[in-house]
Amino acid sequence: MTDELIDILNKNGKFTGEVQLKSEAHRLGLYHSSVHIWFYTTDGKVLLQKRAKNKDTYPDLWDISVAGHIASGESKENAALREIEEEIGLSIKKADLEFIGTHLSEKRPKPDLIDNEFHYLYLSKLAHSIDTLTLQEEEVSDIKLIPIKLFRNHLKDQKIIKNYVPHDPEYYHFILKEITNRFV
Repeated sequence: MTDELIDILNKNGKFTGEVQLKSEAHRLGLYHSSVHIWFYTTDGKVLLQKRAKNKDTYPDLWDISVAGHIASGESKENAALREIEEEIGLSIKKADLEFIGTHLSEKRPKPDLIDNEFHYLYLSKLAHSIDTLTLQEEEVSDIKLIPIKLFRNHLKDQKIIKNYVPHDPEYYHFILKEITNRFV
């Protein structure tokens, strides 16, 4: 994994003017930002990615379609478009991204890694077959489309949920509600 410079935020999500390496922000528990992009299909499925085995947090678990840190000075939208292209090889336009909100996540996935992130959340319709996507092997080991109803059931099953990155139940509920609302 390459280290990158990221902007540091305060607990309210405001820029402090400080820039740090991502590794330092995680070591010190400094607040910073990331993008989460959830792809869905019009037939009620969600695209999930399986994190690569060598990831420093939550390796080999199923997660958000695409996610990544926002580089210092980078806009949220440009970070989202960059991460989508890097992780799954898909080039989309800003108009294809629908911003749905921000979520604060405060986690300690390892004793020496404190991840305090403001996630900027986006939805996007997946208009391509997943067979045409190119995975960034350092980040993503697999992808799948899963029906929303089955995904909801997985999140309620104490055995199966261990295969997923442990996001807050409220986070998952919000995302799935927002996606489902697109079908009404």
